[in-house]
Formats: sequence, structure tokens, C-alpha cells
Amino acid sequence: MSNLSYVSQNDGPWQTYLEQIDRVAPYLDDLKDYIDTLKRPKRALIVDVPIVMDDGSIRHFEGYRVQHNLSRGPGKGGIRYHPDVDLNEVMALSAWMTIKTAVVNLPFGGAKGGIRVDPRQLSPRELERLTRRYTSEIGHIIGPQKDIPAPDVGTNPNVMGWIMDTYSSGQGHTVTGVVTGKPVHLGGSLGRIKATGRGVFITGQQVAEKIKLPLEGAKVAVQGFGNVGSEAAYLFADSKSKIVAIQDHTGTISNPEGIDVAALKTYLENNPGVGGFAGAQAISDEAFWDVEMDILIPAALEGQITVERAQKLTAKLVLEGANGPTYPEADDILVQRGVTIVPDVICNAGGVTVSYFEWVQDMSSYFWSEEEINERLDKLMIQAINDVWHTSSEKACTLRTAAFILGCERILKARKERGIFPG
Repeated sequence: MSNLSYVSQNDGPWQTYLEQIDRVAPYLDDLKDYIDTLKRPKRALIVDVPIVMDDGSIRHFEGYRVQHNLSRGPGKGGIRYHPDVDLNEVMALSAWMTIKTAVVNLPFGGAKGGIRVDPRQLSPRELERLTRRYTSEIGHIIGPQKDIPAPDVGTNPNVMGWIMDTYSSGQGHTVTGVVTGKPVHLGGSLGRIKATGRGVFITGQQVAEKIKLPLEGAKVAVQGFGNVGSEAAYLFADSKSKIVAIQDHTGTISNPEGIDVAALKTYLENNPGVGGFAGAQAISDEAFWDVEMDILIPAALEGQITVERAQKLTAKLVLEGANGPTYPEADDILVQRGVTIVPDVICNAGGVTVSYFEWVQDMSSYFWSEEEINERLDKLMIQAINDVWHTSSEKACTLRTAAFILGCERILKARKERGIFPG
């Protein structure tokens, strides 16, 4: 349970994160004296974002930027535009970014931001005004050596371009390194859009091999078919796996013989989602969890795998493409049932890894080819998942606990060696 005065809920994403930290504490030896560092964010900013709408009215939106921990370097984490965004969620997402950057051994801390808004209800001009005003409100705590935002749910490279331009205007010169996930011609990196999905595939491929689950013919179900879920699905299909079910905001489709993802890709060029695709049968959203599958990729929002769903899942391997998709109690049930879970903090770290590459390229003004980026990404992800697997074997614990052990050790060692000012 959180003892922070500004957290009123004792459930939700932040509580899930705290439970994960409590589970790892017994493995931290003398470093556990510093564990409270991880149970409270370093800085939490709530801002009012007023804008003039196209009809001349004024609307106010609630915005956040949370910097959870900066012991290992500047904050790193996306900005989310979604009507359900709140402080509880943003704090948890920033904390998972702290763990994630440490697990992959990137020189960053964790941060996250968001605005409580449905971006689909705004015109392009309203969205730009919202972004620029939000940037001006958080501008004093972000920067290439302070905190580097990136896209998340509801945001995209265009939004990052507006943030970069607004921040740069205040600095008096162009600062490409203030955000990542920008358009390539504004200092963005090749391979960034596909990076998270590629990381899901790479970690899944490595773990499938370790648990002796052949990818050829494996039945894969994907929840969420944005940048992450779609890229992972395409790569698994290329490895001759069968994509048997897909769910997104437009509906759920299933085909036990395997969905033709090439045909689906063409369909999505003219349609908002997978709903209505003729090459599969429409099923109810809840029926998605009953589909026969070997691999599940939850790549939508957090809190999707509940106790009830965990009890009936047929998957042997869960690859967490989303942040926090599994409740701790559901996690326990899956472990008891012998299901291997590759946790979000390593599984979906491909995005932040290529964000790191983008930041490095911006700082040096020297850019790499997509082939170089994918090669470096694969190398880092394979090293990271092998480190987590080794820790799991050594400590006789789950991959999630092992990832948290690895991440927490690196963060708390940095905190211990830096000391507590003023002592």
C-alpha cells in the first residue's frame, strides 16, 4: 500500500508496481536499505493545459510529467494522450521506465507524461495547440540532459516535432535531443517505429528457444494492433508462426488456421482497425481469452490479464508488449500453471533502446542506417534477456522477479554510490 499523501487509490497501476518492488526486496541484500527510493517518485508535476478551441471556446485539460528516478541519468519515457490518464497511472509508467532502462543497461532514469484527453476528439490544430501549451508548462523540467520524452499511446512523431519546436523556441536554437520518436528529417532515427515490436519478437524468440517451444506452427494471439502488436505479429508470421487471433479497438477476429497478415496489412491501409476483416471470423472481445494459443502478446493497455482470464489462458508463453498488462495475482496463477512470462520491463524495451540510439545520434549529429540500428538493437536485447534468464536461474525465481532484481540492483547501486545529499 502506498503511503504517499497524493495517491488516494490502493489499487491500480501504482499499487501493482509497489507489489512488484516488495516481491524483489528479499533478493537485494544490503541494497534493500535504499528500496524506499523506488517507492516514491523524485518529482511529480501536475499542470493545467488551457487552449482555445476551433469554435473560440476555452477548454482546460489536466497534464502530468513524473520523473520517478534519475540516479542513472536523465529521465526517459513517453507522453500519453488518453481520456483515462491520471497521476496513479503516470507514476507507475514512470517507475516501470526506471526499471526498464536499468534492465537494458541504458544510461537513463525513468519518467512519463500524459494529458487527460481523447486526441481523436480534437482537430489537428487543436492537438497542436494542446501539445505546445503542455510543452511550455513542463519545459522547465525537460531537456536533453534532464528528461527526454517520446511518443506513447495517442501521440506520434508529429507531436514530438511540435514538442521539439516549442522547446527549441524557448532556448533560442534547435535542440533535437529534447525528445525522441521524432520524424526522421527532424533528427529522428530509422527503425524507431518498429523497434518495440521488434524487441517483443527478439525476446520471445530467445525465450521460446530456451523453453523448447518451436516458433514454426506456434499459435500466436495478439491484443492491440498498433505499432507494437502489428510489428511483432508480422515478424512471428515471417517465422512461420500462425497468428490465430487479433484484438484492437475495432473488434476481435480469429482464424484457427492462421490470419493472412499480408492481406490484413493491405486491409488496414484503408480501414481504422482489424474489425470487419474478411479473412477471419469476428468473435466477442472476451472470447479472445478463450482462443487456443501457444503465445500471447498483450500489446494494448495495462491491467488486461486478470485472475479470471489467467485461469483459462491456454498460452505457454506470454510476451508483455504493453506496460503492466498482468495483475500480480494473475501473474501468480500463470506461474503456478507453468506459463512463462517475459515481463514488460524487458519484453517491450526495444522502443526505449532505439530512443537511446536516436538521442545518441542527435547529440553527435551522426546518423546510422536502419540495418546498423537493428543489428545494435538485437545485440542489446539478446544480451539483456540472457542476463535476466541467468539471474532467474541463479535465484530460482520468475523472469519478472529476475528483471526487477537486475534493474533494482543497478539503480540502487547508483544511488548508494552517489550518496544522499547533504548526508
